[in-house]
Amino acid sequence: MNQEQFKYLFNTYFDAIRNYLYFRSGDSELSTDIAQESFMKVWEKRDSFNEPPGKALLYKMANDLFISRYRRDVVAQNYIANEKQYDETESPEDILQYKELNHKYELALTQLSEKQRVVFLMSRDEGFKYSEIAERLNLSVKAVEKRMKNALQFLRNALKNEIILNQPIKF
Repeated sequence: MNQEQFKYLFNTYFDAIRNYLYFRSGDSELSTDIAQESFMKVWEKRDSFNEPPGKALLYKMANDLFISRYRRDVVAQNYIANEKQYDETESPEDILQYKELNHKYELALTQLSEKQRVVFLMSRDEGFKYSEIAERLNLSVKAVEKRMKNALQFLRNALKNEIILNQPIKF
């Protein structure tokens, strides 16, 4: 595709694609930006076209770009909303307490026996059921239950009574 063919495509379809995007979004600046981006992509890929792309392909490209932009904006808005909620509910003191508790939890995990730690992490972190853990470790379900009970009891006592070795907290 040469420059003249591209110019013809642009002059013929740009306004129609921009109007289509405006109908979908209700935002004139956004529709203009996406229409321009669509034609930029056509120009960048001009060497791969034997003939100028058809009207349907131009609309498809514009629609795909619109959907991508919409999804990206939704993710950004959700992040901002969650960030504000987090900022409003958590004080620096709460954050520090959480970090200290998390550090104690990690230290307590290291003090569990290997058998208890494996069962605990498979259940809590990986979401396996006791029967699945028993099958994978070639144990009975009762053995898994006992290891889990002992692990939970140790962790509860360790976090409650702070029987963990006093080690410096690393952030």
